[in-house]
Amino acid sequence: MARIACLGWGSLIWEPKDLPVQGKWFNECPLISVEFARQSNNGRITLVLVETECLVHSLWALMKTQDLPSAIEALVVREGIPPKNADKHIGRWSTGQPSPKLIPTLSEWAQANNLDHVIWTGLPPKFNKKDIIPTAEQVVEYLKKLSGESRKVAEQYIRLAPQQIATRYRRCIESSLHWYPMDVD
Repeated sequence: MARIACLGWGSLIWEPKDLPVQGKWFNECPLISVEFARQSNNGRITLVLVETECLVHSLWALMKTQDLPSAIEALVVREGIPPKNADKHIGRWSTGQPSPKLIPTLSEWAQANNLDHVIWTGLPPKFNKKDIIPTAEQVVEYLKKLSGESRKVAEQYIRLAPQQIATRYRRCIESSLHWYPMDVD
């Protein structure tokens, strides 16, 4: 059976739903280039891979799947990605491939952990229904204007994001809105 890992940095960690992972998420993971740069349908600003100045450590878990296609399918289902977009929105690495640009140490890390394949969510940045990377200021202003349930879920997402995902946008959100990380049990 292939050893397949899933990388995570957002809601996969605290809300894996039916994603078939073995046990807990581990902290010792490759550095990633990620930011709060995707406006989701429910109003949250979520973490996505984008070029940033500083890399942060992601998290990882082993998948309880037999092969790479079933691991990808499980992540597609968990993320609500239309199957036709799986190739575009699910990142994947296999033994022998170079590290992707936004996860520069993936190959070395995967080899050190005897992994055959690694998968991750690869949704693009999006803001105001456009495929653009918002500025930190735009994100903060957007979050300030939210109210009711939209504000509640947006705040929860940011506060539940693992503390090690200490991005520049997160620091701006914390200093403006005081949405500091919460521990997840």
